[in-house]
Amino acid sequence: MATSALQIAGLVLGGIGMVGSLAVTIMPQWKVSAFIGSNIVTAENMWEGLWMTCMRHMNIRMQCKRYDSLLALPPELQASRGLMCAATVLSFLAFMTTILGMKCTRCTGDNEKVKGHILLAAGIIFIVAGIVVLIPVSWVANSIIRDFYNPVVDIALKRELGEALYIGWVTALVLIAGGTLFCCIFCCNEKNNMSYRYSIPSHRTTPKSFHMEKKSPSVYSKSQYV
Repeated sequence: MATSALQIAGLVLGGIGMVGSLAVTIMPQWKVSAFIGSNIVTAENMWEGLWMTCMRHMNIRMQCKRYDSLLALPPELQASRGLMCAATVLSFLAFMTTILGMKCTRCTGDNEKVKGHILLAAGIIFIVAGIVVLIPVSWVANSIIRDFYNPVVDIALKRELGEALYIGWVTALVLIAGGTLFCCIFCCNEKNNMSYRYSIPSHRTTPKSFHMEKKSPSVYSKSQYV
């Protein structure tokens, strides 16, 4: 019962991480405009994401424009595109693998050993997906902070950390936590199986040995009369 509850908890964490990785990939709020100068118009918000840049005015709808060229983007955004797409695919693959290894599913039969290895594989993929999410999010955040404190960069080009970065950090932690939970479940099950094997006595009384032991007193009694 406890194992089933832990599996459900890991599945929920993995599902949250999968949705979070997809949301972070789509969201344009990776870099947001910084209001640090008197000449900056505070009525305008500038957002920069992996796929588009958006500008939101106070009294006008948000207007977004796709990037004209991939090569014109900074290196961290170029790499983040591929890494976040890979993380989304990995988290989806791990989520589907987890469903196959759950106790409540019958797709792989009732072999608990096979299901345990399936959950272990899903846990490892979740951890890898979390690390893949953590790399671009931390890279972009480091670039924003470095440019913010760089006096050479113009004030109008300085940016702050967007909401997508914070969601990305949480998503990475959730994915790693879910994967670690599945790995711990597998290790605990293997430990219990090993302890159960060693607890079984090595000598077993077979029907043949029991029959021989039952006849042995009569043999000894016959030899005494001889």
